[in-house]
Parts: sequence; structure tokens; C-alpha cells
Amino acid sequence: MIEFYIVIIGMIVMLLLLVFEMERPEIILPSTLLLFVMTGVITPQEAIRGFSNEGMLTIGLLFIIAGSIQNSGIVDHAFKKLLNRSTSRKHMLAKLLFPISFLSAFLNNTPIVIAFTPLVKKWCEDHHLAPSKFLIPISYATILGGTITIIGTSTNLVVHGLLLDSNLPGFTFFELGKIGVPITLIGLCYLIFFSSSLLPERGGTVNIESLREFTGEVLILDDFPYIHKTVEQARLRSLKGLFLVSIIREDETITPVSNTTLLKAHDRLIFTGDITTITELQSHKGLLLQSNGGSSFPKHHQLTEAVVSHHSSLLYKKIKDTNFRSRFNAAVIAVHRQNQRLKYKIGDIILKPGDILLLATGTDFYKKANTNDFYIAAALNKTIMTRKQTLNGWFSVSLLGTMILMVTLGYISMLTGMAFVTMLLLSLRITSPLQAKTSIQWNVLMVVSCSFGIGYAMINSGVATFLADLLMDASKPFGLLAIIIAIYLLTNVFTEMMTNSAAAVLMFPIILEVSNTLDLNPTALAVTVTIAASASFATPIGYQTNLIVYGPGGYRFKDFLKVGIPLNILTMITTVLLVYYFWL
Repeated sequence: MIEFYIVIIGMIVMLLLLVFEMERPEIILPSTLLLFVMTGVITPQEAIRGFSNEGMLTIGLLFIIAGSIQNSGIVDHAFKKLLNRSTSRKHMLAKLLFPISFLSAFLNNTPIVIAFTPLVKKWCEDHHLAPSKFLIPISYATILGGTITIIGTSTNLVVHGLLLDSNLPGFTFFELGKIGVPITLIGLCYLIFFSSSLLPERGGTVNIESLREFTGEVLILDDFPYIHKTVEQARLRSLKGLFLVSIIREDETITPVSNTTLLKAHDRLIFTGDITTITELQSHKGLLLQSNGGSSFPKHHQLTEAVVSHHSSLLYKKIKDTNFRSRFNAAVIAVHRQNQRLKYKIGDIILKPGDILLLATGTDFYKKANTNDFYIAAALNKTIMTRKQTLNGWFSVSLLGTMILMVTLGYISMLTGMAFVTMLLLSLRITSPLQAKTSIQWNVLMVVSCSFGIGYAMINSGVATFLADLLMDASKPFGLLAIIIAIYLLTNVFTEMMTNSAAAVLMFPIILEVSNTLDLNPTALAVTVTIAASASFATPIGYQTNLIVYGPGGYRFKDFLKVGIPLNILTMITTVLLVYYFWL
């Protein structure tokens, strides 16, 4: 009995930590798993079973294959051509959403949205349209497309692995398409015809004009007492509400500025932050304020918007404690959260998922920036594709297509096919070991693997049976459809609070109990959980792609509610009816 209460309390604490973003999921879930091992709820063998699960291993290999296609640039190149031929809003939405949803059925959703967000934003600026009319539909289209095949999202593969782990038949390659294709078609029609009237007419969060409002320039005169002294000695690094971003010295721009940078006469110092306090610098001997809120950034700077990812190593740390300048060769000019610029001292801001950083970057920022740290860190001008890159990209696509055909026909298993394609890509040097390592989202694998052990804890302690009984008692009097709706809604609530895969894993032991008690086809309930875990449209935090477009689209929380709730309802009704028709 004590185990039951340990798991209940542990699960509640875990959910609270996830909801209030007290720490990263890849730290919260392993800590919860360790608690259950130490208290004897699960054995060490059960705790690590998730790390060798077929679904989890397949996800890791899929990251490498999808990364090979994404790195080739052929997808970006094709969509740039598509955007150039579009003129009107609805015309562009139709031309954009259908191919994006098709693509996301075979590639990871997150890199697709990362690649297209800056492209679409640039297209909107060129055609004087608001990015807010397009970016949420793009995110939703990738979510919908990901429900079509078994490799559409990691969630699909996780549930497939759980079924195999329970000695049940897993999903066939296109089995989820019985639900995925209808909800995608219905969802895309809804987005094309109704999203424009529901979405706001709003630009991105950060632009050059807003930058001018809090940028100031100070000139060092000949009588400045700290000439040939360092920035730190001149005490210019600890100014209240201000941050020294760069130094302009004749034709040279020094950015980012380190503590050891020497100051010279006639240097122009560029500050950012709370510009109302910049006049205080005039009380320092030898400093002359050049502009107050009216100067723009020097042309030598490269401005970059980067979104702090859900799995960033920077999360829940003060900017001044991250060693940001030397680590990324970039200076943080401003931080926006929920469409508002944070007006605290920049170094004291504690970063959270979805924060938009406006950066002044050096030339090697894009080499230093880890994709796990930022969702968007796109250079303004991408390099031209070489013929070799194009050939490698199409070869990767053909390998993936061949593997899908072989799996669909039943000649090989999903894991075998993925492993074979990955070995070919590495042996032919289409993907390097370093690229493969970078493509794998290790934090996702950690969360997924630990979720398996937490699922075993729910079963061993009786929590899964308890929750299943509660669910059945509440919905059974209203019939079988009510039970499916209850499972869908509970999964949907979980997925808004934690990662999609974790929500699916936590629901799996509950649906096993329900299917055993009521003698239902477990595949029917597994499909319901799989779709419900992915169909996260109502909040920006429920799905990574929503978080990616949150800042660049200039959205507010209520925008996702306004467009997402009707889509959630449409998806739920379609899923429940089709599950009942096909499997029950």
C-alpha cells in the first residue's frame, strides 16, 4: 500500500514541476524514476527497460535519417521556390499546408517548422502580410501530418514500442493513417478557410524599430580616466539596467565585448537595456551621450532572433551565469517573453522555454549555436546548395522511401530498416558521425526512456488500475463512446502539461487495464492515446512546434485558444468516431 502513495505523490510532484517549468523535463523525469527505484516500487531492470525499447531505438535512428535529409537543403530549396510563386493569403496557405503536412508524415515536425518559420516570415515581410496569419497554421499542419504514419512523430513510435513490449501486435506503417488522413484533411480545410479570421493581424515580436527604442550610444572623450584600461576596470559591465553590447572603433566593430577589452579615446560604446537610465553615464567624466533612444545598431552587426528551446542547457539560469558571450560569440540585446520585452537587467533574466532572444552575433555564431539550445537561429542568407548536397539529399529520400516500402510489405521490421538506412548513410559518408550525433535529440530520448520506467511504477503500485477504475466508473454508464472520449480527453490534458511521448507512456498502463477489464481491442485504445497525445493545439506549450512559432508570430496565449480549441474538438470527434468504426 505504501508503494501506491509513493507513486501518487511522486506523480503529482512531477506534474507540478513540469507544469510550472521548475526544471527541464530530462531532469524531472529521471529524478522521479530514481525515486521509484530507491523506494523499491520498480527494480533497476524495469527502470532501464525503456532505454532498450524498440520504439525508443527507432526514434534515435529516425533523427539521423531525417537530419540527413534536412541538412542537404533540398526541402528548404523546394519551399523557397513554392513561396516565390505565391501571391494571396489563402492561395499561399493552401499551397503551403498540404505539402508541409505530407512532409511531416515522414520527417520530424520540429526541424520542419524551424526551417520554414524564417522563410515564411521573410515572405510575409516582402509581401506586406502579417506572419501571425501563417505561422500557427504551419505548426498545426505539421502536427496533423505527423499522425499519418508510424514515423510521423516520436509518439507514434513510442506507443508502437509499448505494444510490442506488452506482447501485442504493434502498428503497421500506415495503420494510423485511417485516422490521420481524415483529421489532416478536415484540419487543413479548417485552417485554410477559417484561421485567417480567427488569427490576429500582428507582426513578429522583435524588429529593428523596437530595437532603436532601447539602444543608446556613448562617446569616450580624451579626458576619460579609464583610457587603455579594461571594460571591467572602468566598471561598465555592472551598470544598473544597461548592457554594453559593442564598441565601434573607427571602422572596426567589437562584438561581443569581453571584460578584458581595452578602451581607447573616441571609442563609441553601444548600450542596450533600460535606456531611461543611460543619461546617468553622462555623470561619468569623459563620457558623452550621443543619442538617447534614437540610434540604430551599426550596420556591421548581424542581428539574429533565437528561440530558447524546451531542452536548452540555458534553461532556468541567469544570462550572466551562462557565459553566453564567449560560448556563442553573441551578445543578448533583449529578451521577449509572451510577446512582452522583459525590462529587467539583461544579465539577471532567468531564461525559460520559448523566450525570444535578440542577439548581436559574431560570424561564427551559427557554428557555435547548438540546435538543442535554440529552436531558431537561422542566418539571413543561407549558402547556395552544391550539386553534391542535392544528390545526397535525394539519395537519402530514396533510401527512406525504399525502407518504408519494405516495412509496409512486411519484408523487414521498422528497427531493422532504420538501422540499415543509417548504416548506409554513415558508410557512404552522406552523414558524418558528428552530424549524426548532432541530429539525435538526446533529451527527447531521455524523457521517453524514463517514461517507460514511470509507467511500470504505475502498474506495479496499482495506480494504473486505480485510475482506470475511476475513468471507467465515470464514463461506463454513458456507453463505449464515452469511455473512448474520456481516454482521449485525459491524454489531451496530460499532453498539454508534459511532452507528448511522456503523456502517451503514462496513459498506456491505464488503457491496458481498461481493455483487459472491458475485453476491448487494445489497439483501438492505443490509437486513441497516440492521436490525442499529438493533437495539442490549444496552448503554445503543449507541442514544441507551437512554442517555436509563438514568439516569431507575435502571438499571445489566447490566440492558440481561439484557433486551437475548435481544431481540438474537430480532431477529437473525428478520432473517436473512426476508432469506434474501425476497431470496435
